[in-house]
Amino acid sequence: MTARWQHLKLIFSFALPGYLLTIVLNATLIMIIAFEKALHEPMYIFLCNLCVNDLCGTTGFYPRALVYLLTETNRISLEECIVQSLVIIVYAVGELSNLSVMAIDRYIAICQPLQYPGIMSPFTVRSLVTFIWIFPCFVSIIAILVAMKHPICRHDIDKLFCENLSLVNLGCKEDISYGIFNGWMYASITVFTGLVLISYLKIILACRRSKVNQEKFFSTCMPHLIIFLNYIICSFFDSSQTELRAKTLSRKLYTFLSVVYLTVPPVVNPIIYGIKLRQVRAKILYILQFKN
Repeated sequence: MTARWQHLKLIFSFALPGYLLTIVLNATLIMIIAFEKALHEPMYIFLCNLCVNDLCGTTGFYPRALVYLLTETNRISLEECIVQSLVIIVYAVGELSNLSVMAIDRYIAICQPLQYPGIMSPFTVRSLVTFIWIFPCFVSIIAILVAMKHPICRHDIDKLFCENLSLVNLGCKEDISYGIFNGWMYASITVFTGLVLISYLKIILACRRSKVNQEKFFSTCMPHLIIFLNYIICSFFDSSQTELRAKTLSRKLYTFLSVVYLTVPPVVNPIIYGIKLRQVRAKILYILQFKN
């Protein structure tokens, strides 16, 4: 058995439990929210969508990576690569759009509590949930169309998974359309991030004058803020490693940083919400006690 094979088996022994743990944690939170009528509120509905999105992202990444680690089969068809790219783009954009909607929901709940039931009506919630999924799907389709605009001239992918940049790099040439798409995406990310930061700035200012709001902030907003910062930091690792790859990073560190945003947020999100949200925590404890 070669040292490389032993190394791959070691990574597999951590990756498979990590994938299974991610599925169990997110599926548990989804089922708790789905079956507990007391949790059929906007905040928990958006949280449920976040967990579904996390499952989509990890399922787009883990199975193919596990096959590679177990068999050292590092070939993937163009069709499979496109599908994986679609799923991962939907996850990446969906995570940010979901977190932005959740920030706006918390802002209205804390800063405009009397108007909250009217503003966050069932129609509004359905519209926001639709946006959470339609926008990432639209972005992913545009990204793939731009990436596959030109014929394929290369066949090597410098990552453990396929994503938009990988497909673009396979093309015979690049044109201005990819730059325009990138500019539009950076503008969208800036808008989403700005919405979250402005919402939390206003929430923090409102909490300074009210103990009740301070309690709401620590019980419902703090988990969301932690998750948002966690996702931004993990995404920064992925976006920055491309530039650093040729200069300072080893191959192993490069690979690790490229998958952080696909592996860490999906497993951390349900843990943080399960611990910090009182109603979710109470339901989990009830289930554990019932089983005992």
